[in-house]
Amino acid sequence: MKLIKMSVLLVTVLLFSCSEKFGVQKVSSPNEAVQVEFEINIEGVPTYKVVYKDNDVIKTSSLGFDLKDAPPLSEGFEILNVTKQNFNETWEMPWGEQLEVENNYNELKVELQETKELQRKLNIVFKVYNDGIGFRYEFPEQQNLTDVIITDENTQFNLTGNHKVWWIPGDWDIYEHLYNTTKFTEIDALSKANHSNLAQTYIPENAVNTPVTMKTDEGLYLSFHEAALVDYSGMTLKIDKEKLAMQSELVGSERTGYKVKRTVPFNTPWRTIQIAEKPGDLIESKLIVNLNEPNKLGDISWFKPTKYTGIWWEMHLGKSTWDYGMTQDMGTWINDGKAHGRHGATTENTKAFIDFSAKNNIGAVLVEGWNTGWEHWIGFEDREGVFDFVTPYPDYDIEEVVRYGKEKGVEIIMHHETSAATETYTKQQDAAFGLMKDLGMHTVKTGYVGKILPKGEYHHGQYMVNHYNNTVIKAAKYQVAVNAHEPIKATGLRRTYPNTISREGLRGQEFNAWSSDGGNPPEHLPIIAFTRMLAGPIDYTPGIFDIKFDQYKKDNQVNTTIAQQLALYVVIYSPVQMAADLIENYEGNPALQFIRDVGVDWQQTKVLNGEIGDFVTIARKEKNTENWFVGGITDENAREMEISFDFLSPNTTYEAIIYEDAENAHWNDNPTAINIRNIEITNQSNLKLKLAPGGGFAISLKPKK
Repeated sequence: MKLIKMSVLLVTVLLFSCSEKFGVQKVSSPNEAVQVEFEINIEGVPTYKVVYKDNDVIKTSSLGFDLKDAPPLSEGFEILNVTKQNFNETWEMPWGEQLEVENNYNELKVELQETKELQRKLNIVFKVYNDGIGFRYEFPEQQNLTDVIITDENTQFNLTGNHKVWWIPGDWDIYEHLYNTTKFTEIDALSKANHSNLAQTYIPENAVNTPVTMKTDEGLYLSFHEAALVDYSGMTLKIDKEKLAMQSELVGSERTGYKVKRTVPFNTPWRTIQIAEKPGDLIESKLIVNLNEPNKLGDISWFKPTKYTGIWWEMHLGKSTWDYGMTQDMGTWINDGKAHGRHGATTENTKAFIDFSAKNNIGAVLVEGWNTGWEHWIGFEDREGVFDFVTPYPDYDIEEVVRYGKEKGVEIIMHHETSAATETYTKQQDAAFGLMKDLGMHTVKTGYVGKILPKGEYHHGQYMVNHYNNTVIKAAKYQVAVNAHEPIKATGLRRTYPNTISREGLRGQEFNAWSSDGGNPPEHLPIIAFTRMLAGPIDYTPGIFDIKFDQYKKDNQVNTTIAQQLALYVVIYSPVQMAADLIENYEGNPALQFIRDVGVDWQQTKVLNGEIGDFVTIARKEKNTENWFVGGITDENAREMEISFDFLSPNTTYEAIIYEDAENAHWNDNPTAINIRNIEITNQSNLKLKLAPGGGFAISLKPKK
């Protein structure tokens, strides 16, 4: 990572013996639009409020903790010291939505101490940006507090009204829920507690997962999340409808009986609020990554952002299987040790994907189901020791596949499905990543389907947060980048460990292949862009051309047009983008040209328009070229849009290839109807486009020579 510029200015240090010497402590953003006010109330409770352009955004809200075998850390505090400083730097992303990121904030650090006998100390730090705030608790080294066992973190967010909210339930185990759009007082997460399409789910409170995005009656947009989630439990937000308030509800553990255990000194993750006047500004915000520490890995040029194909969608369709030797007799699955002939991850099949990828400017192939263990993993309570991450099935020659890929200029993406048996995976990581390094493989897709082992842990508790993060750190030692499925939430750690490249953590494309509820509705992705995508890159696996796939699943389909599938390569960001369909469905289709052309690593990103749950259009400039790509999507409603191309370079004419919904296109009635046309565009151009219901458009723009 190259540091371009940095300036730090210590503004004020105030040292007094007790909080009577202090009034309300205020800190504003560099542009003075956002302000935080901190105060100790009459009971000694730490409180804060957030103001945007002189109007309250978060009303006075309290801060504190409940601890195990110790008094709460919640009241009886006084202020010892106050420190203020400002900070401004510009840093470079090794890969990302843009090359340069401005990190400019003003900081307030308040050092607190109890007036009671224990006199325990707690610091609260606020960083205030033009696009929102982050704050965290710091537990400094001290005499009367060494080990902290947190049973509840009581961080409040008192809202100013009954906002419109886009939310998923605060599930401790999985993020693969459809988003709901309701007023705040209509949030009912417990009604989502039983989800037939999920392998595991646990929703103990009427709480929401983050990022959760809101719109106020005044038209302001807010998104609540967290940053730098390290050695701590993931945060959900518990709903208080009567008080119009949210309070942090950490994911717990039935095995330990507490939420977090740490040794002093330590810091909590940042609690974040992004604030925007336009919904697109939420997408352009870099608040989450800025609140993370700089790159700890140094040069990661061994990872290259790429498009990939893979042996994956065919299993979801039922064309082939992950396992090698399961057969079915009268409805019962039998492991007889014999190959059933439907195994997808064969040497021959993989070479076909390599050939296709090499021919179509696609740099990698994912192979799922290559390794032994798939016959035993579903339905077995004790899954430890089932998967072997170095032993291929007899019909998959991993060394030959890798050799052939290198000959064709195509890398193989490794796949590690852990079945959530964490101890087995941890024990095998050195051997598994060592094999990858020996073969020259630099990317792994991990999976954690099933209930976490050891029993009593959840996907988003402290135990699993540490497992996921330790896996990324371990992988880096072997020059391996991680694309995690069934993951912990993204919280911007891609800045610190840029080998954490992408993740699932949402209801992805595969639900369209087998869910019993009709798949992802057309509004799903226009919500995702303003909610889940604010956390970080998404491995959504776009590019399905056979929308109906009646040959395999007559009762399922993708609920978009083919033009929207192309648009997703621009709209839904990831440095690894899959051309997810069967390769035979791409052959001879002129729409494939956009997948050949579209970039995956970006110099610049601009959100051209958008309304949450309705539509969004994003333009991205490819790094190291002058090419731009534009993608726009809509919900179930047809729309007309006028796009201005004033973001293009002046005095340059671009050849534009437009992939748009045909006149009679419709996500259900006629999803593959597409029109492709070529025109010339300059930065003075405006273009009117029609989007079909569930439709979209994709545009490639290359300077004319």
